[in-house]
Amino acid sequence: MSRQTRASRSESEAAARQAVVAAARAVASKGLSPGRTGNVSRRWRDGMLITPSGLAFGGIDQSDIVFVDVDGTPSGATRRPSSEWRFHLAAYAARPDRGAIVHTHSLHATVLACARQPIPAFHYMVAAAGGADIPCIPYATFGTPQLSALVVAGLADRDACLMANHGQIALGADLATALELSETIEVLAEQYYKVLTLGVPHILEPAEMTSVIEKFKTYGQKAQG
Repeated sequence: MSRQTRASRSESEAAARQAVVAAARAVASKGLSPGRTGNVSRRWRDGMLITPSGLAFGGIDQSDIVFVDVDGTPSGATRRPSSEWRFHLAAYAARPDRGAIVHTHSLHATVLACARQPIPAFHYMVAAAGGADIPCIPYATFGTPQLSALVVAGLADRDACLMANHGQIALGADLATALELSETIEVLAEQYYKVLTLGVPHILEPAEMTSVIEKFKTYGQKAQG
């Protein structure tokens, strides 16, 4: 049993639902996803809690959050789950070390995704996603098993990726971490986009990125164990 699953056993469902609501509202208030786009989820029991399909984040409440079982079956819900529920469930199955997902159509990340450009190591903070770049996975229609398979591949050794002609997705141990990474990806996308207007970016060497990734493991409060 993962640490996220163990933690969820001792948490009330109301608190878990409210955490999803709070993260979704933060996505809206921070301008990370326009209109009714994007979705947010977290592990819960043997499945997940996910935002509903077609509702603006600013107006949702706990009753709108949908529980989806591990087999993909919604349970006890008055709303339909996000149309992207498949890739959320697939990502959780592939990454048992992660407990939350934030998917957005943030402006600059989506611009790069539509150009089908990954974000290389133009800045050391690219390592925040867990590797020497932030990949851009190929395009597939939203809500399909094909997209789920591509997301799983893109997140196999990364906590974030761009989705061609679509947006971005970020993983985290919890919702706060996934939301923070989603914000970081958008900032990096904007910076990279602007660097490209000045000419050819200077990319950090692989050895440097390997060093940065290692340093991130004990960065900040992590160093205190």
